[in-house]
Amino acid sequence: MSDRLLHTPEGVRDIYDRDCEKKLAVEERMRKIIAGYGYSPIQTPMFEYFDIFSKERGTVPSRQMYKFIDRDGSTLVLRPDITPSVARCVSKYYRDEELPLRLSYVGETFINNAKYQGKLKENTQVGAELINFDSAIADAEMVVMSIECLLAAGLTEFQVELGNAAFFNSIMTDASFEKDEIEEFRDLMEEKNLFGAERLVSTKDVPEKIKELIIELPKLFGSHDIIDYARTKTDCEDAIKALDRLDSVYEIIRSYGYDRYVSFDLGMVNQYNYYTGIIIKALTFGTGTCIASGGRYDRLLCQFNKSAPAIGIVVLLDQVMIALSRQKIDVLVDSEKTMVLYEADGLEKALSVSRSLRSEGVRVCMVQKEKDRQDYVRYAAVGNIGKIVFVDGSGNTENIEIRGGVKEA
Repeated sequence: MSDRLLHTPEGVRDIYDRDCEKKLAVEERMRKIIAGYGYSPIQTPMFEYFDIFSKERGTVPSRQMYKFIDRDGSTLVLRPDITPSVARCVSKYYRDEELPLRLSYVGETFINNAKYQGKLKENTQVGAELINFDSAIADAEMVVMSIECLLAAGLTEFQVELGNAAFFNSIMTDASFEKDEIEEFRDLMEEKNLFGAERLVSTKDVPEKIKELIIELPKLFGSHDIIDYARTKTDCEDAIKALDRLDSVYEIIRSYGYDRYVSFDLGMVNQYNYYTGIIIKALTFGTGTCIASGGRYDRLLCQFNKSAPAIGIVVLLDQVMIALSRQKIDVLVDSEKTMVLYEADGLEKALSVSRSLRSEGVRVCMVQKEKDRQDYVRYAAVGNIGKIVFVDGSGNTENIEIRGGVKEA
């Protein structure tokens, strides 16, 4: 067999042993945080019809999706994003529900990024969606949950940036930007390209005050004071409302005591064009991308024939694990095992000992003795095995404590 087949394709990886245990432990911590806010789990398919994630929905470009054809000729895709799947599901099963729906999920997404970017193409997302609730309270709940998930993971140095798609969109509308111009400017905003933004605005015949604000958008980030500053730069009613919404959300976050983790970026945009209100992005050092994101998408469900406001967040679990590793933050997991090492004639006693230990919640692996006992002591030392229970051929037992690969007297 070619050695090439032992390697994974670019953008995906194996996670095993202690690393896998740590990832699952962090995932479970986040699940508990989200469940504590009353969210119920939901599972949607790993692949769906292409149209669920089409350009009109505002999700990733078609070229970044993994597409394939089923036996009936329908185009399917591995999901690049879970939110549209949840929106479809809610529109099917909760079409007539008008009271708030709180749903949570854990699942993989697949984005076919360009080669040599060093980005993962398969990512685990821990997410939550709040449907039928258009309020600053709902917006703040999502921000607070994302902060608590990151704290539960073990991170302490991170920042959650807040923007508002309504602010950006209202300024673009006020300046009479065309759709293709908005897309170009959106790309410039993501890059914080001040020169490109100024060049594009210079081609438009708009009032000087609006022009100044648009040119300043990439620089409108920082503390809460940036909201008050932005108010002095616009008379647009919708833009003022968007700033007021951010103000209200911030006050609620302050009441939770998490305002130290929050900053603002009024020029923030997102690759998902379905966002209509608050946008959330969490950053920390040690990764080249955000570790959590989300926002309000009040028009997405309309595309599935349900009119309902909605907001959601996702924590990018793989990026969180990378950040923890690079920040030298260990994830403590209770994964120590006990080995029941037995001689062939002692099998019956070994089975009895193993059953008894497992009933007490001990993780037990049974191994028949075929080598020297010292070989198993060395194996245990590197295999996260804290104790060996040796059962001889007569059914007698002996406990061997393992500490750093040395048998204790």
